[in-house]
Amino acid sequence: MEKIAFVSLGCSKNLIDTEVMLGILKDKHMGMTDDPAQADIIIVNTCTFIEKAKQESIDAIIEAGRYKTEGRCKILIVTGCLSQQYQEELLKELPEVDALLGTGSWDRIWEAVTAGKTGKRACFMDDVSHLYDQNTSRVLTTPTYSAYVKIGEGCNNGCTFCIIPHVRGPLYSRTVESVTAEVRQLAAGGVKEINLIAQDTTSYGFDLAGKSLLPDLLRELVKIEGIEWIRLFYLYPHFFTDELTELIVKEEKICPYVDLPLQHISQSVLKRMNRRDSQADILKLIDKLTAHGRKLTLRSTFIVGFPGETEEEFQELCDFVERTKFDAVGVFTYSQEEGTPAAAMADQIPEEVKEERYHRLMAIQAKVSEERNRDLEGSIHPFIVEELTDESGHLQAVGRLDIQAPEVDGLTYVEDAKGLKEGDIIPVRVVQGFAYDVIAERI
Repeated sequence: MEKIAFVSLGCSKNLIDTEVMLGILKDKHMGMTDDPAQADIIIVNTCTFIEKAKQESIDAIIEAGRYKTEGRCKILIVTGCLSQQYQEELLKELPEVDALLGTGSWDRIWEAVTAGKTGKRACFMDDVSHLYDQNTSRVLTTPTYSAYVKIGEGCNNGCTFCIIPHVRGPLYSRTVESVTAEVRQLAAGGVKEINLIAQDTTSYGFDLAGKSLLPDLLRELVKIEGIEWIRLFYLYPHFFTDELTELIVKEEKICPYVDLPLQHISQSVLKRMNRRDSQADILKLIDKLTAHGRKLTLRSTFIVGFPGETEEEFQELCDFVERTKFDAVGVFTYSQEEGTPAAAMADQIPEEVKEERYHRLMAIQAKVSEERNRDLEGSIHPFIVEELTDESGHLQAVGRLDIQAPEVDGLTYVEDAKGLKEGDIIPVRVVQGFAYDVIAERI
């Protein structure tokens, strides 16, 4: 049996594309391996969001290509965002690549494999006009108790720094019925934690109904037996309604976790970014989110070094982060992406200035995060066991609280793990908080 190895790069949205392609190939009775050296076919699912991701993707393709001479690999297929954006360049510069698939061609992966066997190079580039659904085969690569669910693809926001609309297309949403059916299937398979994702999750459904359907979807998902945590990612502020806020506050199954990709706070920078929300809109929303009885964990991401960003504008961002006290923050240095309006803007910031601002803002947030985690001491939270470690005969559980997202946030450590297994959700009390991780005890 021929074996396939997948290398999946980039975000969780890309990971789902990988899982769906794995499902399609499994239905074709292809074998799978985690070792590229043992693979007959290697598929690299790429990312092109920022320059670092782009370089990582190119390096992964070159590394995979070596197995065509040093291993048993006969076919190398490159899929995803880098393929979509640079199809001509990849075919010209990387002769070891046998086939390319764009972001709208994930369902043609078997065609790509078949084409590769003929010895002729192939390129499949279709518009992003459809998404996987509950009837699409999918092989989960996440732990059995947790899964990502993509509710929409593409984006209509038109931020000047972002290449995503070019490589992923405009907003395209799944129906509420399709997502609900998939989550029921996942719950029947033992999944307890659902992480809902899209490019802009609060815009979900606008192409179908002219309004956000996220509240309608959540009202259906909280009814599903077996699902204990529903986590929302990429909640852009513009369509963050009072109805959505009320659901997050009142529904126990919805994690008290709000991921707001704000990118900046200076009004002049927001305008150059073509963000839909003004500084006043952002401040008003944060006031609403912090005014309820249920404590909501707030996470955001920011870009430093955007073209024309002055020291005063950057300081405004620093003051905002220090004052707002987000529980967690991700910081990116601006990446000049070819084909975006921002790439052609004047006053590009030198790399050394971007790096210096990155470290300054991260230092501010590190202090805030430690303070926020210390504030958790004494509080009680549900805790999901992700790993059991044996420290000198003493079993310890490593996992996450309901306010810690997979991959992007810190971890929680529980000393007494006797009788626990991976995927268990138990109540714990936080006993000590650090800058990123916390220590808790079983109740």
